[in-house]
Amino acid sequence: MERIREEILALKEKTNAVILAHNYQIPDIQDIADFVGDSLELAMKAVSLEGYGTIAFCGVRFMAETAKILNPSKKVLLAAPDAGCPMADMAEESAVKEMKDRYPDAGVVCYVNSSAEVKALSDACCTSSNAAEVARNISAARILFLPDKNLAWFVQQRVPEKKIIPWDGWCFVHRKFTVAEVELSRKKFSDAEIIVHPECDPEVQSAADYVCSTSHMLKRAKESSAKTFIIGTEEGMLYRLAQDNPDKRFFCLGSPKFCVNMKKTTLTLLRDGLARQDREIVVPSDVAERAARALAAMLNFTGK
Repeated sequence: MERIREEILALKEKTNAVILAHNYQIPDIQDIADFVGDSLELAMKAVSLEGYGTIAFCGVRFMAETAKILNPSKKVLLAAPDAGCPMADMAEESAVKEMKDRYPDAGVVCYVNSSAEVKALSDACCTSSNAAEVARNISAARILFLPDKNLAWFVQQRVPEKKIIPWDGWCFVHRKFTVAEVELSRKKFSDAEIIVHPECDPEVQSAADYVCSTSHMLKRAKESSAKTFIIGTEEGMLYRLAQDNPDKRFFCLGSPKFCVNMKKTTLTLLRDGLARQDREIVVPSDVAERAARALAAMLNFTGK
């Protein structure tokens, strides 16, 4: 394993590459990455990157597409080329066009967990950490929100002045968390904070102490006086939390929940991708141009 790590570092230097990895990646990938973050952090990092000709992305396809759209002059490689997102696949371009026709007065906000083609049909993109902020800044009174209906519910609770029209999509991983697991965790760890992701079902969100994106989970864990946390998101996040907070304990809500696609990336695949340079992400220029506007709107709204 150490030999593969050394090969990756050598190839990274040879190809003038930077390695970006999502919080759900396996520990080996998180450890070798130049930057680890959630979807918004990775998007913002991609925008600010200078001095690199290649981005080696350790995540799933929609994330690598986002990096390419934001960095059209750079080569973007997806380490695991078959790593997709079932939730993103639930919102097909043709179906989104039909929904827009049904609600011509509505703004369209798409979760970054969507294809480049769907981003291109949207007024703004969002992530779980800035979804409410983006929705609040859209001028339309009604908003088509896709593809995650649970994140749409989360946004509706925080932006009651808007009418959120949800797409019927969801994350297979986060829908596995249950209220029963929350109740059992409270009995087992009476002093623990329970934090869940907004992709969880509404009743699970309501039963938890906090509902946070992965970046906000990190922030909450650092700022809280609690020493024990129960985390309701993909199990890879627990490694990142433990690394950043060695004096605190983190447990998965119920049994560990895995995203098969996030776990496809390995050191071997990352090495091979850098060596062969054959896993390049390509987004048609017309799609990329329109999708870039939706991503720019997201980044512009963030922090307002």
